[in-house]
Amino acid sequence: MRDFVLPDPSRDLGTPESRSTTMVTLNIDGFDVTVPEGTSLFRAAALAGIPIPKLCATDSLEAFGSCRLCLVEIEGRAGTPASCTTPVAEGLRVHTQTSQLKDLRRGVMELYISDHPLDCLTCAANGDCELQDMAGVVGLREQRYEPAANHFLARDTSGMANPLWQPKDESNPYFTYDPAKCIACSRCVRACEEVQGTFALTMEGRGFDSRIKAGGPADSFLTSDCVSCGACVQACPTATLQENKVIEIGTPDRSVLTTCAYCGVGCQFTAEMRGDELVRMVPAKQGKANRGHSCVKGRFAWGYAGHRDRITSPMIRESIDEPWREVSWDEALSFAAGRLNAIRETYGRNALGVITSSRCTNEETYLVQKLARAVFGTNNTDTCARVCHSPTGYGLGQTFGTSAGTQDFDSVEQSDVMLVIGANPSAAHPVFASRMKKRLRQGAKLIVIDPRRTETVEGAHYKAAHHLALTPGTNVAVVSAMAHVIVTEGLYDEAFIRSRCDWDEFQDYADFIREPRHAPEAVELITGVPAAEIRAAARLYATGGNAAIYYGLGVTEHSQGSTTVIAIANLAMMTGNIGRPGVGVNPLRGQNNVQGSCDMGSFPHELPGYRHVKNPEVRAIFEAAWGVPIDPEPGLRIPNMFDAALDGSFRGLYCQGEDILQSDPDTTHVVAALRAMDCVIVQDLFLNETALYAHVFLPGASFLEKDGTFTNAERRINPVRRVMAPKAGYADWEVTQLLANAMGAGWDYKHPSEIMDEIARLTPSFAGVSYELLDKLGSVQWPCNETAPEGTPLMHIDGFMRGRGRFIRTDYVATDERTGPRYPLLLTTGRILSQYNVGAQTRRTENGAWHSEDVLEIHPHDAEVRGIRKGDWVHLVSRSGETTLRADVTDRVSPGVVYTTFHHPETQANVITTDYSDWATNCPEFKVTAVQISPSNGPTDWQRDYASHAEKSRRILRVS
Repeated sequence: MRDFVLPDPSRDLGTPESRSTTMVTLNIDGFDVTVPEGTSLFRAAALAGIPIPKLCATDSLEAFGSCRLCLVEIEGRAGTPASCTTPVAEGLRVHTQTSQLKDLRRGVMELYISDHPLDCLTCAANGDCELQDMAGVVGLREQRYEPAANHFLARDTSGMANPLWQPKDESNPYFTYDPAKCIACSRCVRACEEVQGTFALTMEGRGFDSRIKAGGPADSFLTSDCVSCGACVQACPTATLQENKVIEIGTPDRSVLTTCAYCGVGCQFTAEMRGDELVRMVPAKQGKANRGHSCVKGRFAWGYAGHRDRITSPMIRESIDEPWREVSWDEALSFAAGRLNAIRETYGRNALGVITSSRCTNEETYLVQKLARAVFGTNNTDTCARVCHSPTGYGLGQTFGTSAGTQDFDSVEQSDVMLVIGANPSAAHPVFASRMKKRLRQGAKLIVIDPRRTETVEGAHYKAAHHLALTPGTNVAVVSAMAHVIVTEGLYDEAFIRSRCDWDEFQDYADFIREPRHAPEAVELITGVPAAEIRAAARLYATGGNAAIYYGLGVTEHSQGSTTVIAIANLAMMTGNIGRPGVGVNPLRGQNNVQGSCDMGSFPHELPGYRHVKNPEVRAIFEAAWGVPIDPEPGLRIPNMFDAALDGSFRGLYCQGEDILQSDPDTTHVVAALRAMDCVIVQDLFLNETALYAHVFLPGASFLEKDGTFTNAERRINPVRRVMAPKAGYADWEVTQLLANAMGAGWDYKHPSEIMDEIARLTPSFAGVSYELLDKLGSVQWPCNETAPEGTPLMHIDGFMRGRGRFIRTDYVATDERTGPRYPLLLTTGRILSQYNVGAQTRRTENGAWHSEDVLEIHPHDAEVRGIRKGDWVHLVSRSGETTLRADVTDRVSPGVVYTTFHHPETQANVITTDYSDWATNCPEFKVTAVQISPSNGPTDWQRDYASHAEKSRRILRVS
């Protein structure tokens, strides 16, 4: 029998893997090969180490059989079938290298070459071209066809224009389409359909005139529906679709596997380098979150790492009204440590605090919270999860016993029903959205609960079965109404509840939810959702098979965010949709390491691993390891820090990798708090908005410049590996260690692996995690310990982390933020595909081609009565503040609702939002703000004053 070749993760096996458990044995070129039923002959040969030429086949796409290079002979069968489209069968005898096959392949290749420019030496794909490779494989040594009609010469030999030639499409800022090099293999078209699910590309023309086309007849790649995910570029076997950086720099000569630093999907990439210069980021096939796919941000928008705005020298100033002064690292750290020590001596240890970064690594976040607790002597530590997913931690912790999602992303492939609430994966988590849409095109059903008709509601070849376009702020009422239907109609899973949950608690909850006030008809006026729609959605979720819930910030960023998370957990438990593939409760995390920042003890009441600081046994573990006492009292949350700064009791802040001035609500309140502090230290890549009110700026390192780990939304701990040297000289963890030592700590970490080893020693859910394990497995999902040495893809399989699942009553309490005659509209906020969070990274890339400013979506009716047209400047005002931005008149929002993003500091959308917050966690109510809009001529006085201060505050006295 032929020995199997262990597949290199990056090796292309031609066709997708079969999941059959039935094995088939056949003979290929004299060797017996055993593979799963349904495997293609091509893949079977590849697994046995027998190469077959190909051009149209790739294992990320379904077999197509158009290139005619992978022909084989099968004994007893006529003809020469394509091996990519021919499945294995028991006892087949297959030949891949007969003289007839060699002649056929050379003939086919000769036809390809006859309409292809032979400019290999100057082609951007030279050395990385499958057409070039296959010409060598089949032994093509001459081209016998005389060039006649062709698509690659702009002019014929007489100088006349060639009507078949088409110019390059260079409209996309990241890649170029050269039709002259297209071999019409359809790989790009199929990638756009099967992998991304956008269906932006098509094959136009027939036969000799076949070429790919983006969008309609007048479209370019930029104006078409193309989302620039890069799947087509990845699939192209020639230089037809080529990254502009490859054209500019050249073919990469080495690579490093690392993890994307954008959203919480956690895509793995191969960073391909030429010398010390990054050429391109290629999505890794072995990435278990992204499975070889990417989005425009991860694939292309990494140029910010080398942007001219990067600050690479430490800076200090005595007052926020002075210019910055570049200094050495020693002087900056001495200045910062001196100010922090002075504050601690004068006002006490609780006058200091830290904000950890959800963009930094686990190891870096761990050190920052350790700095607060072991050096400052306070539990005043918080993170950006306070303003996004802190209700997830509370709600899932109360019901399931752990503060994280239940599934891996592969689970969606087995879902029959998906309930997406308060999330728009198509814009915020696009790689996961592509996997979700693929399952929807296969027949799964979708329920969306969202005030807007988002991109997720309807797409190419799928449409949500139910879109519950609720009034912002009524999530609890809608989810409770669904639960009412399930309980009153007996659709709950009694066996699951009795075996896995507390039956008495369920009985109490059932009595509560049966009350008529929770019926869909009773809440229809409150929610704006027809009762029949709620009932139909509830029945589909309860009876449609494997049902999975995916939710985002549209759930958590409310005054009842924690209550909605609990209601969602109740829904999953009562229907038994927990503990197996295809089901679960899955928070879609916004930033690359927001899950990890929570895991690492960034909250003021929890030490790493979600263990409360009041627990003496837990404190003893860390006190023994760190050699210092730990305060048993929880510290200040971010909003409490701001309030304490204004009353004079909080004086010093170390803020690593977060722009709280742009991301937190009620901007004028944040500005006042920062102004009141004696020492604000900002550590970041750029002089961000928060740095306008800082006294010390410590340059940060991008994800390309450090080693460490990120933890994504599915609890997956992914390796981050250094691609290039830190531009400022230090990785972020080294800067934190230097600051701690300047304050007398005596830390001596030599590498982030040592920090992870400490985390593993002190944190039960990370006990088995090490860099060696990550190098071996690629990634691992916590809990990872003696019980689960290779991690835990699915949670709560046999029981909940807390023992039995807990049902909790979920009373709907209307928000205090109300509309009225003065503020008759409701503003809700969100993200867009091409931009990320506060835009500090993406605004410094070419992504501005798609979204160069924040705009306000307004329904045509609301626009008409106010005399507003698309593109007009509008004045947006709330009880908290005012701003101006341009209007986008659209029916994506309902009458009475307006929507905007918060990616651009010129708009400062959060000057509008209020200080109302979640009752349990203080997560701000970003999604519900009463506003009024009116026509405007330009920026408000506040915007002008802010811009003037920003310009003044960004002055730098540089060292010559």
